[in-house]
Amino acid sequence: MTVSGAAAKSTRDPGRTQRVVIVGGGTAGWMTASYLAAAFGDRIDVTVVESATVGTIGVGEATFSDIRHFFEFLRLEESEWMPACNATYKLAVRFENWREPGHHFYHPFEQMASVDGFPLSDWWLRYPTTSRFDKDCFVMASLCDAERSPRYLDGSLVDQGFVEQTRDETSARSTIAEYQGAQIPYAYHFEAHLLAKFLTGYSTQRGVKHVVDNVVDVALDDQGFISHVRTAEHGEIAGDLFVDCTGFRALLLNKALGEPFVSYQDTLPNDSAVALQVPLDMESKPLRPCTTATAQDAGWIWTIPLISRIGTGYVYASDYATPEEAERVLREFVGPETADVPANHIRMRIGRSQRSWVKNCVAVGLSSGFVEPLESTGIFFIHHAIEQMVKYFPSGLGDDLLREQYNRSITHVMDGVREFLCLHYRGAKRVDNQYWKDTKTRVIPDALAERIEIWQHKVPDSESIYPYYHGLPPYSYNCILLGTGGIDVRHSPAVELADERAALAEFERIRVKAEKLVQELPTQNEYFAAMRANQ
Repeated sequence: MTVSGAAAKSTRDPGRTQRVVIVGGGTAGWMTASYLAAAFGDRIDVTVVESATVGTIGVGEATFSDIRHFFEFLRLEESEWMPACNATYKLAVRFENWREPGHHFYHPFEQMASVDGFPLSDWWLRYPTTSRFDKDCFVMASLCDAERSPRYLDGSLVDQGFVEQTRDETSARSTIAEYQGAQIPYAYHFEAHLLAKFLTGYSTQRGVKHVVDNVVDVALDDQGFISHVRTAEHGEIAGDLFVDCTGFRALLLNKALGEPFVSYQDTLPNDSAVALQVPLDMESKPLRPCTTATAQDAGWIWTIPLISRIGTGYVYASDYATPEEAERVLREFVGPETADVPANHIRMRIGRSQRSWVKNCVAVGLSSGFVEPLESTGIFFIHHAIEQMVKYFPSGLGDDLLREQYNRSITHVMDGVREFLCLHYRGAKRVDNQYWKDTKTRVIPDALAERIEIWQHKVPDSESIYPYYHGLPPYSYNCILLGTGGIDVRHSPAVELADERAALAEFERIRVKAEKLVQELPTQNEYFAAMRANQ
């Protein structure tokens, strides 16, 4: 690809943004196209230029619970898209061996209760009912252990205080920002390439143009804005706004416009992954309703149960393991089913672009930034970026201010997630080899170091975590600190003086409710068999 620039005088109309050109397909490109189609209909013209030869990364198969707002915005029911994407439910992330071999804990999609002004984790540190904080403080931990669906066979949702939205064409649609104080009780696992295929159909049916071709040149005008891209077979494609969904290559933002990249490598050293797609017989193996992250000697292995297969991969630091070693460890971990399964080796670019929106180009997905997939943040970053792009969609008047607000929002989300992931490694109790020993001495953001000092005297709350929106509420920090076990945390001194009866009653309420739901709810296998039977 070449970059040609500054030869032609700008012919842009600064007062109108009607033509949007998305360069790159995959999950990021088609999520962007479908969201724009749902938001603006035929009031803007959207074109996706997708290469037939550049494949998708294929790691983004697990999500945040906020992703339900994306499908709600598109007015899609689960029965419409989940079977097409071999999707399953995700109630939590299950962490195995981060504290010690054989130990596991959950980071669930469930708000932690407060009793008399103190989070339940405060009470648990003072009055632990069992050795499992996650089962004492959350219902979802028991549902994960019992491999239950969050929905009954009739489709009704487990009662977690979340009101489902209507999906007719005239009803209001919610966004991430509108539910920052709520917690949706589950997220999804899905096959990323199948979701991209499904959204391709959704988008093109609503007027999005699909051009399958390779971009060979990005042309800049005399003001440094992108005037058009040139493709190998379809010639020039002009636009008012260009969306860079070209993955780690960042062809438009980083290469054509020269925007610098800010590396997170000093604090998050895992820079590589090897992935396998292992066939699965749905009827013979239970579908665990969570993503599993199992600590290894140079990183961790993800396990994502889908309808047709297991998605699994080893995220590791190349300073501690070679690609060959990582692949061997992964195959031994999964077992003989991997014998004929090809491995996909991925070199990850960890960090973010200094700005994700420059002039008339906005990067979405890996071209904007990426942290390792430990908490399934990749698709959350895409969804958040798209929502913010619509929120700050340019009109030509005050666009510089809109871009600044957008970039500030993206920076906060990326830097906040960076802090949260650093906590996993600094907090992990295991120190059985050099990799895990180094996680205790590696540099971390200064603000996180200050927060850890506070948390050792009082568990995290809204006033002591990263102060800007980044998708992680205070209870998430409590889960990681209490689960990984490497940082000593104490309950608030005031809990010593407070009456514990209401807190102990809350622990009992959670226990009883969990037992009841485990008995009532179907397994994921049963639920999805019923869903498919009704298709």
